Amino acid sequence: MPSGNRELLTPPPQPEEAEEEEEEESTPRLIDGSSPQEPEFTGVLGPQTNEDFPTCLLCTCISTTVYCDDHELDAIPPLPKNTAYFYSRFNRIKKINKNDFASLNDLRRIDLTSNLISEIDEDAFRKLPQLRELVLRDNKIRQLPELPTTLRFIDISNNRLGRKGIKQEAFKDMYDLHHLYLTDNNLDHIPLPLPENLRALHLQNNNIMEMHEDTFCNVKNLTYIRKALEDIRLDGNPINLSKTPQAYMCLPRLPIGSLV
Repeated sequence: MPSGNRELLTPPPQPEEAEEEEEEESTPRLIDGSSPQEPEFTGVLGPQTNEDFPTCLLCTCISTTVYCDDHELDAIPPLPKNTAYFYSRFNRIKKINKNDFASLNDLRRIDLTSNLISEIDEDAFRKLPQLRELVLRDNKIRQLPELPTTLRFIDISNNRLGRKGIKQEAFKDMYDLHHLYLTDNNLDHIPLPLPENLRALHLQNNNIMEMHEDTFCNVKNLTYIRKALEDIRLDGNPINLSKTPQAYMCLPRLPIGSLV
């Protein structure tokens, strides 16, 4: 057979070989020739949780932040182990269990605004070493559990704490606490002692009727000045601030409230 026809007799590549070649070429490679690693948050489902199943089927996971707002949840969902910021506002959560945030050692902020929370286990927050901000406003909480001393921001406004809802000296050792909001809780007293570095104390619309000389100031040291506490709100309480002027002598600004 003439040599000019030899090229025509060469068999075409098999389909499987062609597919393998195309697949090999389409696989992205890094500069060093290796395949890129899968991202930590994979698509809609998000990362694996403590129980090894996707947690972000309904919620939105962005880096270390988990958003579960307005999904009619009735319980805290399992969270990724590296969660730092958790938002679950406008849901139907009724109770916070002691294991809901277990082993979440990076958790810094919890926001559970506008749920139906009426019960919180005693150890629900206490063992969170990095927790800085806790927002539980607009719920039905009657008893506040023990809180970690690492907190800097606490908002428990519009709940049902009343006379016995806050433990004695609950905020005493929170040396970094800057903002404490306890508005609309039917409180009849100011929870003492207050941390030295506190900057804002909001107690509007409670049932506080009296103020003591040592509530804010040190009566044994007349030169003492409480420099940090510049924002005190007592409006909406049945208390006449003008009756105890000595209680504010150490403050940089007078509290906002009734003077008659």
